[in-house]
Amino acid sequence: MPRWLPRAMVLALALYACFQLGSWAFDQLVGLLINVLLAFFLALAIEPAVSRMASRGMRRGLATFLVFIAVLIAAAGFVVLLGSMLAGQILDMVEDLPDYLDSVIKWVNQTFRTELSRVDVQDSLLHSDWLQKYVQNSATGVLDVSTTVLGGLFRLLTIFLFSFYFAADGPRLRRALCSVLPPAHQAEVLRAWEIAVDKTGGYLYSRGLMALISGVAHYVLLVILGVPYAPALAVWVGLVSQFIPTIGTYLAGALPMLIAFTVNPWYALWVLGFVVIYQQFENYVLQPKLTSKTVDIHPAVAFGSVVAGAALMGAVGALIAIPAIATLQAFLGAYVKRYAVTDDPRMHGGRLGRRGRSVRARMRQLLRKRPAGGKLPADGPGDGPGDGTDAHG
Repeated sequence: MPRWLPRAMVLALALYACFQLGSWAFDQLVGLLINVLLAFFLALAIEPAVSRMASRGMRRGLATFLVFIAVLIAAAGFVVLLGSMLAGQILDMVEDLPDYLDSVIKWVNQTFRTELSRVDVQDSLLHSDWLQKYVQNSATGVLDVSTTVLGGLFRLLTIFLFSFYFAADGPRLRRALCSVLPPAHQAEVLRAWEIAVDKTGGYLYSRGLMALISGVAHYVLLVILGVPYAPALAVWVGLVSQFIPTIGTYLAGALPMLIAFTVNPWYALWVLGFVVIYQQFENYVLQPKLTSKTVDIHPAVAFGSVVAGAALMGAVGALIAIPAIATLQAFLGAYVKRYAVTDDPRMHGGRLGRRGRSVRARMRQLLRKRPAGGKLPADGPGDGPGDGTDAHG
């Protein structure tokens, strides 16, 4: 046996063990890493407000605390407003359920010539096997729901804690990161950090402005139709449609349609039509103008980044995909050398002729060579493409 073979085998086994240990550790810590990444982007989003308050003499920790308090108050107000609306609407639907059931039973009896009664339907529902199984499963699933809620609250607390430290100790974090890099690379890191702050803040600013416009537009519609809880529904539509990528529009429009259906079924169709029309207006008119100076990326690139982010990290990846791609695009744009585009018709969707010139260019050349008599000159051997003389010249 060669002398190097045992050492190579031990080294290979050690590398394999390190790889397995690293894979196991990554699987265990992937949730924490996603929370840290989301907290970092949240810290980038509030960085302009914190820096502006700190530049006026306020301590950076106090400024970060005040910004977080404002964010928490706004989020709590939205949850309380939406919760009260849903609770009131559910109570109204429960109170009106006997009337709805009587109308349905009456329609069934008239249409199919049956003799159903509400008492018989209620008894059959209460004593059905599927209802009893559903109640049992719900009772056993209370613990799972409580565990999920507690896990979600702990995750939110972790994200807010990390984002608070990232925002409050931003300068110290940048100094610690740059201290292990040479001076030439430190400038690049600071440049990338500044671009990330600008793009993330611009993304949230544009989304917030579009959420405000969307909420006002839907509020006007709901007030005209006389749908109850119009302010809460407008806030719901504005926030959900803008801050939940891809499917946010459909989730946002479903709740107003349901509430409008309880008032008048035709109102639900009006709300659906308005949601579809406004979405097209937002995609093709409003969004390009608002995001042209903040997050200037192509719509296809934005959609692809959201899909890729959702496939990699779920809802968190879909949420941070657009500012991450915008930051990467802006950072790489400073180092990619660009050249002047050639004056080729194919650049504008045209086509070339048989000799390499476009048909339009050839026709223009022939018209320039036409003499006053109207006859085309004979091409001599010395005539070039731009020669305007005739054969007798």
